[in-house]
Amino acid sequence: MTTAAATAPKRAILYRMVMPEHICPFGTKARYLLKHRGYEVEDHWLTTRAEQEAFKAQYDVATTPQIFIHGERIGGHDDLRRYLGLSVKDPKATSYTPVIAVFAVAALLALGVNWLTAMPLVGVMTVERFIAIAMMLLAMLKLQDVDRFATMFLGYDLLARRYVPYAYAYPFLELGAGLLMLTGALHWLSIPVALFIGGIGAVSVFKAVYIDKRDLKCACVGGNSNVPLGFVSLTENVMMVAMALWMVIGVGMS
Repeated sequence: MTTAAATAPKRAILYRMVMPEHICPFGTKARYLLKHRGYEVEDHWLTTRAEQEAFKAQYDVATTPQIFIHGERIGGHDDLRRYLGLSVKDPKATSYTPVIAVFAVAALLALGVNWLTAMPLVGVMTVERFIAIAMMLLAMLKLQDVDRFATMFLGYDLLARRYVPYAYAYPFLELGAGLLMLTGALHWLSIPVALFIGGIGAVSVFKAVYIDKRDLKCACVGGNSNVPLGFVSLTENVMMVAMALWMVIGVGMS
């Protein structure tokens, strides 16, 4: 390879949809990725549906954007990532990322509340607030689409299978118990609710995963997640039970 060829700028041609009502996000991502990797991008906009359909027919492709490098059609955004040696996320792959995010935010919020209330940053109160806040965040995710959550929940919860309305009530019960635990109010209500839903949940998950050996998705972060049912959901329920029992001890000693 000559020095001139080695130092020649890398060039790419990008065809993407840019219309007043819609700008293709994958086209925008592909343009950024190419420029970030040092390519000079010849950016062609498809500004009407007719232009887009004509382009797809010309190159016999089903979607846009389309990227060409050195005269070779690379494909769309995911194909470009593969071409550049980057990973491509499998939308069906299981992931613990949603749960990690919930627990991390819950921990930060617990620390923040302790800071604002002049409490020690690390202590028993931190753990109590972390569990209560985590319960509320998990309930919030379920409440985004209660019907979808209930549908997934019915796949393994023992009580919900016998009484379907319980699946729809569960997020509200979890949210209410978490709020009462965070504020320290109405122990007579929050403790039995947490023991009830946490206990049934723990038994249901243990049976489905460790006895029946079923491969299911967890409804713990809502009905649109790829979190596998197992340790995470069991942890959620055990935390509720442990928090309730700890509060029983605290109430008994006070």
